[in-house]
Amino acid sequence: MAEFTMELNDEQKEVRDWLHGFAADVIRPAAAEWDEREETPWPVIQEAAKVGIYSLDFYAQQYFDPTGLGIPMAMEELFWGDAGIALSIVGTGLAAVGVLANGTEEQIGTWVPQMYGDANDVKLAAFCSSEPDAGSDVASMRTRAVYDEAKDEWVINGTKTWATNGGIANVHVVVAVVDPELGSKGHASFIVPPNTPGLAQGQKFKKHGIRASHTAEVILDNVRVPGSCLLGGKQKLDERLARARERAKAGGERVKNAAMATFEASRPAVGAMAVGTARAAYEVALDYAMTREQFGRPIIDNQGVAFQLAEMATQIDAARLLVWRASWMAINGKPFTAAEGSMSKLFASETAKKVTAQAIQILGGNGYTREYPVERMHRDSAIYTIFEGTSEIQRLVIARTLSGMPIR
Repeated sequence: MAEFTMELNDEQKEVRDWLHGFAADVIRPAAAEWDEREETPWPVIQEAAKVGIYSLDFYAQQYFDPTGLGIPMAMEELFWGDAGIALSIVGTGLAAVGVLANGTEEQIGTWVPQMYGDANDVKLAAFCSSEPDAGSDVASMRTRAVYDEAKDEWVINGTKTWATNGGIANVHVVVAVVDPELGSKGHASFIVPPNTPGLAQGQKFKKHGIRASHTAEVILDNVRVPGSCLLGGKQKLDERLARARERAKAGGERVKNAAMATFEASRPAVGAMAVGTARAAYEVALDYAMTREQFGRPIIDNQGVAFQLAEMATQIDAARLLVWRASWMAINGKPFTAAEGSMSKLFASETAKKVTAQAIQILGGNGYTREYPVERMHRDSAIYTIFEGTSEIQRLVIARTLSGMPIR
């Protein structure tokens, strides 16, 4: 077990500086253009693939960093560059985590490489969990997977929504109901291979922020996938469902479902994204306050501005520490007994919204225009308190964990 540390080692610092350079030189100059276009920034993703950032090898190196700091450090730097473009680069990672969290070694080795492709043929992946009537309420999920034993195939029908890379991805990971009587415990995850008949993109959403990231509905109409595409395999699923049925009869303990296993693993990473956006806005505001003069002096010379910046810096540091703690706990197999993963996402997400709003206020009228990046950062920050569990859901998870009560 790696000891918890707040100091990056030399190798991590080298990677951090490399990512920061890519974010500064490649992502930031393209940010405003792709925000306006509201399109997937393929040239930037391809550039990231060429230098090795958009790749399975890089993602795996950071994911399996024994300190747990590889992923949050990478996310912070990329999202410091721009949230929309960064999400286009890392969005495939959520589907990859879904496979890593629920799949067999063979499934991981088969499908995760196909999610990325290579520098000459870039691919994307999509994780499809939310539905029009089932976002935070995963028990209301309606997408159904039925096993055709004669053909050893699963038949999937339903509509997914809010899917990053949905419909344009090479590989889709779909969460579906396999036993409706078990509610959220009767869910399983499936790989939908490339060019599978019946899968289509529905509505593409025009969003308030993270506009460079493709978000759309995914429609599944009698989609048939081989039995081998059930993540974890049928034997493991049958055993899990049997345990869930027994616990349901006994009124026993809560069983995690496939989607929740993915979200639990990724929440600190989302917190790190929020830290990156908050830090970017803070740095713009600090530089502006140091150089902008009113009444014959820099505006930072006024306590009203200086104290805001002090609070912003403090909150960003606190958010980072919560994210790093949760990331270290996760990689070292320490359970989130106090919902530390949800704590990290909650605090970092709320910090990003607050800090970016304060940055606009410090820049005044200039902050409200698209001539300065803080208005885009503020629009982007709103998503952190919504996706992968709203702030309200994070508070619910924390309260339930601390109290042991079924708080509603």
